[in-house]
Amino acid sequence: MEYYSLEGKAPKVGFREAALRGIAPDRGLYFPERIPAFPKRFWSEMHHRPFLEIALELMLPFTGDSLPGPQLRTILEKTLAFDTPLVWLGDKVGVLELFHGPTLAFKDVGATFMAGCLGYFSQAANTRTTVLVATSGDTGGAVARGFLGVPGVDVVILYPKGMVSDIQERQLTTLGENIRAFRVEGTFDDCQAMVKKAFLDPEMNESLTLTSANSINVARWLPQMLYYVRAFQQAGPGTPELVFAVPSGNFGNLCAGMLACKMGMPAAHFVACTNQNDTVPRYMASRTYAPNPAVATLSNAMDVADPSNFSRVLQLFQNRSEVLARYLSAYAFSDDQTLEGIRELHERFGYVADPHGAVGYLGLKRYLEASGGGRGVFLETAHAIKFRETVEACLHLELELPPGLRELMPRKKVFTSIAGYAQLKEALLAK
Repeated sequence: MEYYSLEGKAPKVGFREAALRGIAPDRGLYFPERIPAFPKRFWSEMHHRPFLEIALELMLPFTGDSLPGPQLRTILEKTLAFDTPLVWLGDKVGVLELFHGPTLAFKDVGATFMAGCLGYFSQAANTRTTVLVATSGDTGGAVARGFLGVPGVDVVILYPKGMVSDIQERQLTTLGENIRAFRVEGTFDDCQAMVKKAFLDPEMNESLTLTSANSINVARWLPQMLYYVRAFQQAGPGTPELVFAVPSGNFGNLCAGMLACKMGMPAAHFVACTNQNDTVPRYMASRTYAPNPAVATLSNAMDVADPSNFSRVLQLFQNRSEVLARYLSAYAFSDDQTLEGIRELHERFGYVADPHGAVGYLGLKRYLEASGGGRGVFLETAHAIKFRETVEACLHLELELPPGLRELMPRKKVFTSIAGYAQLKEALLAK
C-alpha cells in the first residue's frame, strides 16, 4: 500500500514513511492509494471470531511491508488491551464507550497503535524521532501516555491556555521523562498551525526527525476504524444497520468510521455532531467551506474551526458533496443544548455523559427524528470525570475519581509558556 498527498504535489510513500513524516512535503494529508473492500461474507461471519484476528486482517493492507505480521500483531494486542463496549440505553439508542483506556478517552486507541509503530521504526533504524502534536483536549494525554518511555521517541505537546480541563492538562504535563508540554497563548488552530509550520521549516527538519501524532498522521487515524467494527460485531447478527453519531472536532474519528463503511462494514448513516464550531454543518447545508474563528465551548476537544481531516472525508467520496450527503448529516449544538443533553441522558437512562457524548446523543436524536426512526449509536469519547466541574454542576452529583487519575492530582504541572512559533522553534532547537 502506498499513500499519496491530497495536495497532489508530493511523491507517494509507504506506510512507514507516511507515519514518520506525519504530513507530506506539500502540506497535504496522506491518503491510501486504494481502499480495500472486504466481502459480505467477512462481515456476516465475524460475530464469533476473535476480534484480534479481525483487526489484523483489516490493518494488514494498510501497513503492508512496513510492519512484519508478528510485530503488527504485538502492536494490536496492546492497542486492543481494553474494551470498547456497546451499551444499549433503550431499544433504539446505544452508546459506544471509548473511555476505558489508560487516559479515559477514545484517542488511547490511535495513540497506542502509533506509539507501537514509531517505537518499532525508530529502533529498527537506530534513530531518534520527535513527535510534535497539537491538542484541543484528549489527544495530548493519550499521546503522552502512549509514548511515555518509548525508546527513540521524544514527545512535544502544544495545547491552548485555558481551553483544556484541569484533568486533561494534568495528563499531559505531569509525566516527565520523554514528554514535554508547551502551553500556547491562542486556540487549538494556532497550535495546529505551529505544528504544520514546523514540518515545513528546513532548519527544524535538518536538526530533528519530526512527525505528528494528531489524527492527521495515518498511524493515528487508521486504527480508529477498529472500534466501529467492534461495535458492529457486538451488535450481533441480524441487527439492523446502525446510525453512528460522532462528536467531531478534527474529524479523524468520523473519517475512520466512514472508512470502515467504505471497506464494507454495514452502516445506515453517519452523523457529524459539533459544538458552536460549526464549519462542517454549515458546509453540508451550503456546500461552502468557510471556517470562522474558533470559539471556546464546554466540549473543548471539538473546538476546531478548520478540521484537517474533513479533506479526507471528502476524498472518500471523490470530493463530491452530493454523494457525501447520502452518507453524512451534520448538526451543531450550543453549550446550553449540551447541558440539556447531559441532563436528558441522566433523567431518561440514568447515564452520566461528558459534554462530547451529550453532543453525540443530541445529534443522533435529531437525525432519528428527522429520518423517521431507526437504530443508532452515539460515541462517548471521554469519561465524564475529565469534565468533572461541568458534569457535577449540571447533574448536582459528585463523581468518583477513577484510580488512574488519583495519582496525578498531587503532581506538579510542568510546561513552557509560548506565544508564537519563534519561541517553539527556539526551545526545540536549543534542546
